Amino acid sequence: MTEGLKLTIERRDGLAVIYTEGYINNQGGEEIARAAYSLLDEGYRRLLLNLTGTRIINSIGISILIEIIEKMLEVEGRLAFCQLTPTIEKTFHIMGLAQYASIYPDERAAMAQLTG
Repeated sequence: MTEGLKLTIERRDGLAVIYTEGYINNQGGEEIARAAYSLLDEGYRRLLLNLTGTRIINSIGISILIEIIEKMLEVEGRLAFCQLTPTIEKTFHIMGLAQYASIYPDERAAMAQLTG
């Protein structure tokens, strides 16, 4: 897989949404981490990763997402995911990510919980 990852970030009233498009591997995971940590530095404590454009995440990508979850727990923030493929959602449950980060079917459901 040589497909890169493209990120788009939207900042909304105390919540930042990171949209991914492409493969989340070590390089893509590091890009997400840089974006998340930058948003934390800007004061955002609620982050939503919208994975609508991502079909594959490898084990290194997942381990980097776990590091982001750990950082969010340290700063008493909230990380959530939405728009996961069924395979990615199942993997997140198996790997334990769903214990520490919420998973929503779509952005509307996530926004209702994260901004409420």
